[in-house]
Amino acid sequence: DVQLQASGGGLVQAGGSLRLSCAASGFTFDDDYSIAWFRQAPGKEREGVSCISSSDLGTYYADSVKGRFSVSSDNAKNTVYLQMNSLKPEDTAVYYCAAERQDLGISTALAMGVLMPDLYDYWGQGTLVTVSS
Repeated sequence: DVQLQASGGGLVQAGGSLRLSCAASGFTFDDDYSIAWFRQAPGKEREGVSCISSSDLGTYYADSVKGRFSVSSDNAKNTVYLQMNSLKPEDTAVYYCAAERQDLGISTALAMGVLMPDLYDYWGQGTLVTVSS
């Protein structure tokens, strides 16, 4: 079965950077897939952050992180990264990675402007990011 392991969270001051990793097993990145990043802050609903596809659909970013975050993949390592720069206190949240075996999630995000959690089949355990002011 597909398993995801998120890591890389920690404590950082505002303006700093962190790089999150999502290591996947149980499927090859040579096949069609989409891996997304979600986050949930205290007292807030889950928010879709970013997504990357193995197809030419490319990437998606929420408006709140556009220009600051960058998603990438290393297919040889079956790992997806989320580079977070210029971090703000409002970025504080538990960050989750999620995967789908197709590209419906990213297609919907690009069309509708929102990542839909119900379209993702597999979820990692989450990693905590805390940004101090």
